[in-house]
Formats: sequence, C-alpha cells, structure tokens
Amino acid sequence: MSSAELTPPEVARWAARAGLPLPADRHAAVAATANHIHSVVAVLRELDFGDTPPAPAYHAEQEMHDAAV
Repeated sequence: MSSAELTPPEVARWAARAGLPLPADRHAAVAATANHIHSVVAVLRELDFGDTPPAPAYHAEQEMHDAAV
C-alpha cells in the first residue's frame, strides 16, 4: 500500500468509478477526510497487541466492581 495521500482528482475518479455522484466542491473535503482516516488506521496497524485475547474472550458480567482506587 502506498503512503501517498489521496488527491482531490483521485477522489473524483474513485467516486465516479463507484457510481457515487460527488459534487466538485466536495472533492477536497473528502480527500482530507480519507487521508485522516488512513493516518489513524496506519497508527493502529503499528500497535502490538501481544497477548491480548480476542474480543469474544471478554465477558463483562464477570468483572469485579471495586470502588477502591
């Protein structure tokens, strides 16, 4: 995957390819939003979860509630 940012013309091309009408004045905003989402996902991909169990292993009803700090 390339780390190059998505440009407004690319946004227009991808939107058209997907059959989504996107007004020209929205191209820059959509590109900025897509680039922000990409940067957040890139950070999440770098996290090392190590021995963290998968979500189905978590059972909220088994938590011990303790007000002590």
